[in-house]
Amino acid sequence: MAIGDELLTTKSQAPNLQRGLAVLEYLSQQPEGATVTQLSEELQFPTASSFRIANVLVELGYLSKEPRTKKFFLTNRFLLLGQPQSQGRSLHECSIGPMRTIRDATSETTQLCCLIGTEMVMIEQLLSTQPFKYSVDIGARCPCYSNAPGKVIIAFQSETEQVALVDRIKFKKFTKTTISNKTEFHKELKQIRKQGYAVDRAEGLEGIHCIAAPIVDRHGHPVAALTIAGPASRIPEDEWAITAEIVKEGARLASEEFKQQS
Repeated sequence: MAIGDELLTTKSQAPNLQRGLAVLEYLSQQPEGATVTQLSEELQFPTASSFRIANVLVELGYLSKEPRTKKFFLTNRFLLLGQPQSQGRSLHECSIGPMRTIRDATSETTQLCCLIGTEMVMIEQLLSTQPFKYSVDIGARCPCYSNAPGKVIIAFQSETEQVALVDRIKFKKFTKTTISNKTEFHKELKQIRKQGYAVDRAEGLEGIHCIAAPIVDRHGHPVAALTIAGPASRIPEDEWAITAEIVKEGARLASEEFKQQS
């Protein structure tokens, strides 16, 4: 069954809506984008229909179009729509102030991340004030076990949630320091929970260190994480504990903002 077929197997009063959703689902699995021809061939839609639907989604802000390649890409609009809310206040609104404080105190790129399935997704970023800056695209995804924000969110989940999620992870080694099995990962999660922060020891990318702390709701459940990321030379191991206090305080302030009643 082709991607999106399940959306079109029953007669509907809104076929264009179904086709639009099928386009979005397909592009969510195509990080390098797709042309109208690719959309039409993969989804088995008429070319004219694919062209019309894709361009409407561009006008609405859900897709972007690269002029040179004519490829369509998902934007971060769905990430913003899907953010946890606290009495009408978005996670972004609650976190941006603490993020600025962390970035100014550490001079390193500061990011707001959420967990979707077994992947960490970056939904906001303030770039480093240093000449050389670590950065990734908004909406970028990576395996949850190979970075600090993913690890810290999992560490503060309930034991039941944690076990179920870890069981779904397909471990792969990216660098010599990547955790690559369940036993090691559970041991790491226990230590993270104890110290209140997580560290990425160049586990996803060579030469990049990260330190993250969780943002929690009023029930103590982790909804996101704040993290700094930068060259290992600027985030050395002998300064992790001190730097972590800055990140933890920022995450605590974001958590308090998120918990507040409007």
